[in-house]
Amino acid sequence: MRCVGVGKCRHSDGGVMCPSYMATREEEHSTRGRSRLLFEMLEGHADSPVTAGWRSTEVRDALDLCLACKGCKKDCPVEVDMATMKAEFLAHHYAGRLRPRAHFSTGWLPAVAQVASRAPRLVNAVTQAPVLRDVLTAMGGIDRRRRIPLFAGQTLQAWAAGRDPGLSGREQAGRGEVVLWPDTFTNHLAPSIGRAAVEVLEAAGWRVIVPSQPLCCGLTWISTGQLATARRVLQRTVHALAPYLRRGARVVGLEPSCTAVFRSDARELMPGNRDVQRLRQQTVTLAELLRDHTDGWQPPHLDGKAIAQTHCHQHAIMGYDADQALLRAAGIDLEVLDAGCCGLAGNFGIEAGHYDIRPRRTRACHEPPRRNASRAVTRSATSPEKERSRASGSPPRSTADGWIVLTTSPRHGPTAASSTFPLCSPTRNRGPNTASPATAPSITSSRGRMTPSSASSAYPWSSASPGSDCLLSRRSAGRLTRANGIGSQRVSAR
Repeated sequence: MRCVGVGKCRHSDGGVMCPSYMATREEEHSTRGRSRLLFEMLEGHADSPVTAGWRSTEVRDALDLCLACKGCKKDCPVEVDMATMKAEFLAHHYAGRLRPRAHFSTGWLPAVAQVASRAPRLVNAVTQAPVLRDVLTAMGGIDRRRRIPLFAGQTLQAWAAGRDPGLSGREQAGRGEVVLWPDTFTNHLAPSIGRAAVEVLEAAGWRVIVPSQPLCCGLTWISTGQLATARRVLQRTVHALAPYLRRGARVVGLEPSCTAVFRSDARELMPGNRDVQRLRQQTVTLAELLRDHTDGWQPPHLDGKAIAQTHCHQHAIMGYDADQALLRAAGIDLEVLDAGCCGLAGNFGIEAGHYDIRPRRTRACHEPPRRNASRAVTRSATSPEKERSRASGSPPRSTADGWIVLTTSPRHGPTAASSTFPLCSPTRNRGPNTASPATAPSITSSRGRMTPSSASSAYPWSSASPGSDCLLSRRSAGRLTRANGIGSQRVSAR
C-alpha cells in the first residue's frame, strides 16, 4: 500500500511503529519519510531529488536504520510494509555488487550454524577466545560489543531423532500429529526450548514430529535482501513439509520471526503455490495450538504477576491474543508493555554502526520492569530475550516453562500447581537496578522459549551472560517437580 501522509509513524513514545523515528526524530527515518523517498526513486521525474534509482545512496541510508520490525504493517492506517520494501530495495541495490560483510555473517547464519553443529565445542572455543572473537566480529561487520553466540552441543533435531517419547507420549497422542518447526535459533542455539515444547505438546496429547533434514524458513536471507537465495531455501522447506501439510498437520512455530515468514512472507515470495498457501493456513504459534486446536486442554494454575513484551513480528502478523489468554487463564496478573521493538531486531542490532542507537530505543522497554520489580518479565523471542539479558543480566523466561514443569504429568491441571512460579532466580550478573531473587519470582518469555542456565543455552549477541540459578536445570527442575507432587519429568538441560 502507498503512504498517504497521515504521519501516524511520527510519534515520540509507545507502540511498535516507528522505532527508528522515535530514536532519531528525523523525517527520513520515519515510515512516511522512507515511503516518500521510495516514491521519488520509482517515479523518476526530472526534478526528483533521487536520481540513481535502485543504486540510490539516499534511499539506502534512509533504510539503513529501518529495523524491519514490521510495526508499520499493523500500525500504519494503510498498512505500509516497510520491512518488505527494504528487503526488495536491498535485493536490487546490491544486485551484481559486493554486499556488506554483515549480510554474509548474519544472512548466512543458518548455513554457518549447520556447519558449526558438527564440532560445536571447537567452534565455541574459537569464537569465544578474546583475540579471535574480536577478529571474527570485525570480519563479519558485527559490533565488537556483541558476543558471538554459543552453539549447542546437541541440536534439537539430533535430540529428537535419538529419543523415545515413552509410553505416556504414545498413549496420549490421540489428537493427531503436529510438526514442531526447528528454526535455526531454537535448533542450534537453544534446543532446550524446543525440548520443552515437545514435552508440553506430548502432554497435551499431540504426536510431535521434528523434521530431521536441514531446513530453514529463509528469514535471515529475506532481512538482508538476498531474496533469490531465500526463495530457494523456502522452496526446499515447503517441499519437505508438503506431505505433512497435505495430511492436514499443523506446523508449530516457536520463533515469531520464522513463524511470520510462513504466515506472510512465504506467500509473497512464492505466490500461487498451493503448498505455500497450506503452510500459511496451517502454521500456528504454541499458544494458538493450545488455545484454539487442543479441545479440553487447560493451563496449570500458576498465579503471580508478569510484564510481557510482544515480539514486533508477532504483533504485526500473528497477534498476542492467544498468549495473553493462556497466561491469564493460568492466573497470571499480566501487564503487556506498550514499548514496541526491543531494538535488537534480528541482524539490525548486531551490525556495526547500529549499537549506539539501540539504547535509546530499548530504554522504554527496560525501565518498566525496573520500576516494578515484583513482576516477572516476559519476552517474545530471540531479540527481546537477548536485549533483556544484556540490559539487566537476568535472562527472560518462557510461558512454556510453566507448562513444562506442571503439565508433563497426566495429573496436570489447575489444582496441580503451587501458588508461585519460581522458575528463575537471577543471582548472577544482576544489574544494579535488577530485582533480587526474592522480588523476582520468575522471568518468562511469552513466545514459548525455555532458557535454562546450562552452558549450551546460547544468548546470541548479548553482552551479558545468563544467570546460573534458573531452577530449570536438570537438578532443580526435579526439585520443583517433586515439590509440586507432579511425578518425574523428562526435562533435559545439559
